[in-house]
Amino acid sequence: MKLDQLTMFVTVAQLGSLKQASEQLYKTQPAISQSIKQLESGFNLALFNRSNYRLELTDAGKVLYKKALRLLDEATSLEQSALHLAQGNEISITIAIEASFDLKGILPLLKNVQNQFPETQIIIKQEYITGAIEAIQNEQATLCISPVANFNESELAIDKHFLTNGALINVASQTLINRHPNLKNSQDLLNEYQIIVQDSGKGTKDIELGVQQGQRRWYVNDFSTKKMLIENAMGWGKLPDYLTQQGIKDGSMVLLNLDDTRNKMGLKYYIMKNKSQSLGPVAQVVWEQFKNYTFNRY
Repeated sequence: MKLDQLTMFVTVAQLGSLKQASEQLYKTQPAISQSIKQLESGFNLALFNRSNYRLELTDAGKVLYKKALRLLDEATSLEQSALHLAQGNEISITIAIEASFDLKGILPLLKNVQNQFPETQIIIKQEYITGAIEAIQNEQATLCISPVANFNESELAIDKHFLTNGALINVASQTLINRHPNLKNSQDLLNEYQIIVQDSGKGTKDIELGVQQGQRRWYVNDFSTKKMLIENAMGWGKLPDYLTQQGIKDGSMVLLNLDDTRNKMGLKYYIMKNKSQSLGPVAQVVWEQFKNYTFNRY
């Protein structure tokens, strides 16, 4: 059994005619007929009913036709993968994304990359605070999207391109606020729990950003958990603005206005790469597309 024999078998099954299959495949009718007979001999089965003017599949032929289609699809996929790799394209690239970034804004670009390079796996790696930048510094990611507010840029061997603005905003539930009718500053919330997302990198090791002395605190490792705890009056803290829109609208969360605290922290997000790490063909195209991308905030 050979792939070209299966191709002839499938084409004849679809067209019902040796003549039409010959015209489509640019092969002689005798060559196609001989190939199908060889298949039938190898399978010890009749694939076509030849008693009528139009060739029709036998019951066995119908079963094998479906399997032949799948096999030919797999063979095509194998050829495409081999060609993709032979051109030097990467098997996979990793994009580390700081979790406060609104991923929805780049979905059109990611869809384009998916369509353009279907054979390259795109790994989206979610990180917190310094984790995304550390991922490209340590060559654990190809590209990263992160704000750079907490870093000394002169010490970072990175190329960066601005993408969009964002913000972290202080929120709490109305139930928590009702427990403090005279709420004015963060001191009034000392006995409430501040919910803090832990850094997935090492850049803020032994440093607690925006946490006052004596503050009760809980630590979580994702914004989803933090949001749930805040909505259920178990604490307060900063969340990415895009995660608070619906909660503020439906009343499950309220903006805090504390006199002694930055209640809104503006962020500038960049696409970044390590200067010392050469990009492969796919990653280079993705980098250029990010640089030319018009960001849409939903």
